[in-house]
Amino acid sequence: MKVLVMGAGVAGVTAAYQLLKDGHEVVVVDRQPEAANETSFANAGLVAPGHSFAWASPKVPKILLRSLWRNDQAFRLKFVPELAMWRWMAKFLGQCNAEAAKRNTLIKHRLCVYSQAKLEETVAETGVEYDGVSGGLLYLHRSQAALDEAVNNMSILRDDGQEIEVVDRDRIAEIDPALAPTKDNFAGGIYAPTDGSGDARIFTQELAKVCEAKGAVFHYDTPIKSVTAEGDRIVGIETVTKGRLTADSYVMALGCYSPFLARPLGHDLPVYPVKGYSLTIPIAGANNPPTIGGVDEQNLVAYARMGDRVRVTATAEFAGFSWTHKPADFRHMMKSIQDLFPDGCDYSQPEYWAGLRPMTPEGTPILGFGRHKNLVYDTGHGHMGWTMSCGTARIVADLVGGKTPELPLDGMRVR
Repeated sequence: MKVLVMGAGVAGVTAAYQLLKDGHEVVVVDRQPEAANETSFANAGLVAPGHSFAWASPKVPKILLRSLWRNDQAFRLKFVPELAMWRWMAKFLGQCNAEAAKRNTLIKHRLCVYSQAKLEETVAETGVEYDGVSGGLLYLHRSQAALDEAVNNMSILRDDGQEIEVVDRDRIAEIDPALAPTKDNFAGGIYAPTDGSGDARIFTQELAKVCEAKGAVFHYDTPIKSVTAEGDRIVGIETVTKGRLTADSYVMALGCYSPFLARPLGHDLPVYPVKGYSLTIPIAGANNPPTIGGVDEQNLVAYARMGDRVRVTATAEFAGFSWTHKPADFRHMMKSIQDLFPDGCDYSQPEYWAGLRPMTPEGTPILGFGRHKNLVYDTGHGHMGWTMSCGTARIVADLVGGKTPELPLDGMRVR
């Protein structure tokens, strides 16, 4: 069967790989000049089932309110004169209750665990190098009260099978010696030994090369204008540079831009961009860089070692389709990473980036068929697209092939 995948981010390329494994002919279309050039370009890099909590929780409305006058909040709300954003925000706030948070967290966790296994399988099959680091992740807490609350919250994942260890400051320094000089800043932390990290962009680009070697055709610099349907089937896509492209089946993996093409097909997908910021800092001559990744939970700053550099990420900003950033946007995260690892990087040479996460109000992706029998949605992965991608790819390939996915789609179907 010929399958056309719309999108060459981590979700689209992993889907292409799984489809090729199943013997399909695959074509991938993307508007960018290469794979992983948007949301997958410089994301956090954490592969973190041990941190797969739903963003929408009872605490978030107050954080969003404080963000109107404070710039150090993990979630920031900007007044954007766009109806779509406020409609999405209303749905998001509707998920900010304990019952919904627990349900969405469990759906996310099970998908993340499944996906991590598929990532490991893909790496074993292909030998793809991506600056991957195993050995777990540390979730660090600066006060005893915060640690106690985190341990209580972590019970939902522990009861779902997640391996965790509650650690004191001495154990933190034992797990990552780079934290020994600053360990007294922490009351303790939570160690998830099966979590890991890696560069999603390198992974995606290297896996795209594997796909090409297996016969996949990639059409870059090819913006999609529309998707054409007749009855209950898709009959082609219209592109700016290649005209009409056709296939037997189609996969929509366009992240934040999926709703624009899905709306004329009869689906108002609840996917909206939430901006994240990242720093990439060279280790250079530094003598004490981190050996594994983690999260400074008080400052909600994530970090990951990626070969000869460190990736630092923070902030979820509700600001519409804005990619803009300025050095001042990164001050809080720069201060936090320097506080963690004073001798960990060459802080004089940061690379700044901001990207758009395709979020759903629930925090769970949108997978499966809608009104059309030959179009599978693979979108809305949010802030955990890197963690979820290989799992959703396998689900998509199963659906295209008429198989029942290994993981139930409850809470992840087209909505």
